Amino acid sequence: MSEPFTSLSSDLTELILSHLPIPSLLRASVVCKRWHSLISSPSFPSLPHHNLPWFFLHGLHNTSSKNNQSFAFDPSSNSWFRIPSFPFPSHDFIGSNGFLFSTAPSFSFSPVLKPRWKSTSPLRFSRINPLVGVFFDHKTSQSHISKPHFIVVGGVRFIGNLVDIEDRLAVEIYNPSSDSWDLCPTLPADFRSGNSSQTLSSALFKGRLFVFGIYTFFVSFFDLDKHVWSQVQTLRPPGVLFAFLIACQEMLVLAGMCNGPRGPSFNLWRIDEKSMEFSEIAIMPQDLLYGLVDSEEDDKFASLKCVGIGSLIYVFNEEYHKKYPACICEIINESGKCSWRRVPQLPSPVNKFHKVISFCSTVLPHNIFLGEGEEIGLVEPMSD
Repeated sequence: MSEPFTSLSSDLTELILSHLPIPSLLRASVVCKRWHSLISSPSFPSLPHHNLPWFFLHGLHNTSSKNNQSFAFDPSSNSWFRIPSFPFPSHDFIGSNGFLFSTAPSFSFSPVLKPRWKSTSPLRFSRINPLVGVFFDHKTSQSHISKPHFIVVGGVRFIGNLVDIEDRLAVEIYNPSSDSWDLCPTLPADFRSGNSSQTLSSALFKGRLFVFGIYTFFVSFFDLDKHVWSQVQTLRPPGVLFAFLIACQEMLVLAGMCNGPRGPSFNLWRIDEKSMEFSEIAIMPQDLLYGLVDSEEDDKFASLKCVGIGSLIYVFNEEYHKKYPACICEIINESGKCSWRRVPQLPSPVNKFHKVISFCSTVLPHNIFLGEGEEIGLVEPMSD
């Protein structure tokens, strides 16, 4: 390291380093022990470019865990990271805002970039494929650091070797202070025909968990303070085939596939959380949309999925044939002005997966350091 840098104070060095994107921080952290100590500290400053939500993609292979792969996309540097493989408690797991969850046979969780699984006390009703949300209850925290609470909604459970699709399971909320689960009212009966994460979308917004039927278009919210469900409504803009509900900045956004007079399109609508009225804010450019699918297939759009938080929405294809292509939409301000772009291809080799788990999460700089010699490895983006 050159002489001018060694003469700088720790505070000034930290300030300079904080302006680097995360890939550059990774490289800077190996320059010397002093820089590594500064960057990996929880007190390292987080600037706005560090707060853009990352896109996580975990692929599971049914017969060989050696073929499992995990990737994370950093939008500020337009780079993919390859996350080291680590053992999962089961093939039934879910991702949500910084955590991975396994719900059967027991409930356990792990930070997404620091794989250390921890089991909670048992759920009252064991289940697979539920919706899982993460929220922080600052009112009940006994310190200035609030522990994450988890809410589990819907899902199905086995009776013997059969799935019980008739049993409407109670909502359960995990209290980390007492390591216990509180029982709450079940998902409204309108969602009976499809109450798993495969057919439902959810969004945490202003102290409420909104649940939306991807194909039924029913919507209701659960009040996290009052522990009650709202009246079920229908939210379906004209021509929508399927859609996903997303909390973006200070608005609810519905993102869905349409078949209108001008042909197929992928649209975004801003949703009024009180009236459920909608207004269109963006349409994905056609070249991006058709870059996500195989134009020879009749049902080519059926495998498109959508996740997002903050200012970013990711749309991707969960099928293998194009190696899980994705694009990104940035909502620039509250007016709904949007900017679309293609996400670089996943770095080769990419295995074929039987199940793909995807979600978004913000990543603070110190989160990328797993411990001595365990940092995640940067994968440079491939050119088109």
